[in-house]
Amino acid sequence: MDPITTGILGTLLLLVSIFLFRIPVAFAMGIIGFSGFAYVLNWNAATGMLGTELWNVFSNYGLTVIPLFILMGQICFYSGVNERLYKSAYAWMGQIRGGIAMTTVLACAGFAAICGSNSATAATMSTVALPEMRKFKYNPILSTGSVAAGATLGVVIPPSVVLIIIGLQTSQSIAQLFVGGMVPGVLLTALFLGTIWYLCRRHPDWGPAGPKTTFAEKLRSLPGSIEMVTLFFLVMGGLFMGLFTPTEAGAAGAALALVIATVSGKMSVEKFRLAVSDTLKISSMIMVIMLGAVIFGRFLAITRLPFEAADWVAGLPIPPVVIIMVICLIYVIGGMVMDALALLLVTIPIFFPVVTAMGYDPVWFGVLITVVTTLGAITPPVGVNLFIVASMAHDVTMTDAFKGVAYFVAAYVVCVALMLVVPQLVTFLPSLM
Repeated sequence: MDPITTGILGTLLLLVSIFLFRIPVAFAMGIIGFSGFAYVLNWNAATGMLGTELWNVFSNYGLTVIPLFILMGQICFYSGVNERLYKSAYAWMGQIRGGIAMTTVLACAGFAAICGSNSATAATMSTVALPEMRKFKYNPILSTGSVAAGATLGVVIPPSVVLIIIGLQTSQSIAQLFVGGMVPGVLLTALFLGTIWYLCRRHPDWGPAGPKTTFAEKLRSLPGSIEMVTLFFLVMGGLFMGLFTPTEAGAAGAALALVIATVSGKMSVEKFRLAVSDTLKISSMIMVIMLGAVIFGRFLAITRLPFEAADWVAGLPIPPVVIIMVICLIYVIGGMVMDALALLLVTIPIFFPVVTAMGYDPVWFGVLITVVTTLGAITPPVGVNLFIVASMAHDVTMTDAFKGVAYFVAAYVVCVALMLVVPQLVTFLPSLM
C-alpha cells in the first residue's frame, strides 16, 4: 500500500476510533500514529520517533505558558473575580431592557480575558447570572442563550489556551495570535449585545429592565472590574509592547492574580490548593492530547498526505476563498461532535499546509478557525456550554437552551463573514508589533 493511501486510511480509522468506539482522542491519535509510522517505515523507527517526541513535547519550554495562564484563570475563579465583575457590569447595564443579559455577556467577555476557557466561563457565570435573570422574570430562552453564547468568548478573547496550542502546533508567535484575536473577540461581543437588543425589541417581555442605579452607585461598582482590567492590560500590554514573552506574561499574570486575591482577602489556603490542583489536571490533559497529536502528525508527515493535499487543493480551478469556506464548514460540523481543542489538533496538520500554500496569513487562519470551532460549543449534539448551562439552570429544558443559542449563531456567521471579507480585522494589530 502506498504512503498516501495509508495516510488516508489512518485518518479514517482515527475518526472511527473517536466517534464509533469512543476512544479518548489523545490515545486514539497516539496509537494510530505510532502504528501507522511503524507500518510505513519499521518498528525501530517508530519506537525511536516515540522516544524523541516524548522528550521534545514534555521538555519544550514553550509549553510552560499553558499551566501559567490556566493558573491565572483558576486563581481568579476561586477568588470570586467573576462575581465582582458581574456586579460592576450590572450597575451600568442592568436598568435597560435586556440589560441583565447584556451584563452577562460583558461579564463573560471580561472573565474570558483572564480565564481562557469557555466551559469554565459557562460554569462560573451560570452560577452568578441565571439566578438574577430568574429573579427579574427573564425568558429562559434568552437567559440560557446569553450565558451559553457569552461563555464562548473564553476561547476567542486572549489569553486563550486554544490560541496557545495553535501557536505551538504551527510554530507561530503566540503573542501575535493573542493580539490578532482581540478585535474579533470585541466584534463578537458587540454582535452578541446587538442580538440581545434585537430580541428584547421584538419580545419586550423576554428581558424586563432591572432597577435603576444612581451615578454614584455606578462609580462605586467600578472597583469590581479594576482587577480584570489590570490583569488584562498587564498581560496583553506587555506582550504588545514586547516587554514579556508569552511565558513571562503568564507568570506575571498568575503572580498578580495571586497578589490581588490575597490582598482582597478572597484567597484562602484551601482555595489556592484547589486552584493549583485544577491547574495540574487541566494542564496534564492538554499535554497528553498534544503528545498524541504530535505522534499522529509525524505519521501524516511521512505519508506526505498533508503536502500532497496542499498541492492538489492549490491547483484546483476554484477561488481560494471557496476552499477556505469549505474548510470552515468542516470545522463547524466537526465542532458539533468533537471538542474544539481535540478537533484542531487532529486537523491542523492537514489544513494548515493547504492554507499557507494558497498564500493566506497564518495568524489570520489561526484566529479564524478558533472562532469557527468555538461555535461548536453551542451547537448540538455536543454543545458543551449548552449542557453546562442547562444543568446549572435546573428548571430550563434542553429545547429552550437550544432555542436560545440559535439566535446567537447569526452573530457568529456575521463575525466569520467579516473576517473573510476584511482580514485586516485580525492582521492589523499584529502587524504593528
